[in-house]
Amino acid sequence: MLSILAFCLLVQVYYALFVHLKLANVSIEEVPLSARKPISVIVCARNEIVNLEKYLPALLNQNYPQYEVVVVNDRSWDGTEEFLEQFEKKYNNIKVVKILDNDKFIAGKKFAVTMGIKAAKYDWLVFTDADCTPNSENWLMDMQQPADEKTEIVLGYSPYIKRKSLLNALIRFETFFTAVNYLSFALKGMPYMGVGRNMAYKKSLFFKNKGFAAHMHIPSGDDDLFVNAHANKYNTEIRINADSHVWSEPNRTWRGYLRQKKRHFGAGKLYKSKHKFILSLQILVQFLFYVFFAACMFFSREAQYVASGILGLSIIIRCFIYPKLLKRLNYSDLRWWFPILDILLFLFLTLNGFFALFGKKKVNWK
Repeated sequence: MLSILAFCLLVQVYYALFVHLKLANVSIEEVPLSARKPISVIVCARNEIVNLEKYLPALLNQNYPQYEVVVVNDRSWDGTEEFLEQFEKKYNNIKVVKILDNDKFIAGKKFAVTMGIKAAKYDWLVFTDADCTPNSENWLMDMQQPADEKTEIVLGYSPYIKRKSLLNALIRFETFFTAVNYLSFALKGMPYMGVGRNMAYKKSLFFKNKGFAAHMHIPSGDDDLFVNAHANKYNTEIRINADSHVWSEPNRTWRGYLRQKKRHFGAGKLYKSKHKFILSLQILVQFLFYVFFAACMFFSREAQYVASGILGLSIIIRCFIYPKLLKRLNYSDLRWWFPILDILLFLFLTLNGFFALFGKKKVNWK
């Protein structure tokens, strides 16, 4: 058991020092001072009038000379339609796409995103959600198409807004590790996912690969499955400058958060095999590490001392890396709670994985 515990430590150290440390040390480029090409921002909304009233103005008042905001109203009945009609009169850079109830197609976010992309005027598409707000009016400056024409995908970062609750701390911590993983692996030349709250890609890339046709039957995955299928080390870049961050409203109930994670779990099953392996190994090693540490506590005092030393070494190594990343990714307040949240997140993900495997299968995006 001590040998397995030590092996798990070595794998943890590999991810920390040879994958995640790269993100901690990467230099952050300054936001460009000028715009190069026009942009279409895509936002899908279903009964989001409260969030649209709060956050849409920030999208429409970006420091960018030529861009449009395409808002897809997906069968809303909460007054969204009337609200967007008023905004069309007020702003000349908003375009509204209305989706009606129709039995001829399978409704869902992927259909809404596809309709938004079809309506977009420009080739460079930047995506966010109705409950999101940019950290700066220079957001689009940083998410614009890079000078290198080979770049077809840009992966941004979207932290959650802080609230005073254990659930909120856990959500933000889990989002932090998810971001550290996908951004770090993208830096290593192995991009495997992005988040639809803040990412960009070419319209031509979308249609060249027939959009979401390969996974239209999965409720989620309009962001991560598309990136997983089409991103590579040559066509993908990341953005973590503070101006490029997009803040998002977190779930405020455990039920809502579990439902969200269930959608994500379903999409992960369709990742490429190599990506499923590296992610599964990471989770399995974390699981075995804590299980075998607990088991060692029931054996001899010598075994307890060695196991405690291995646990302490793991915490020390990771405390040199992840608090720095927490600060870089706008979660400085979580630095002091890192060891505790790490254990709580492990317990939650284990429980959530069990429910995802044996719970009800049908999940809707809204």
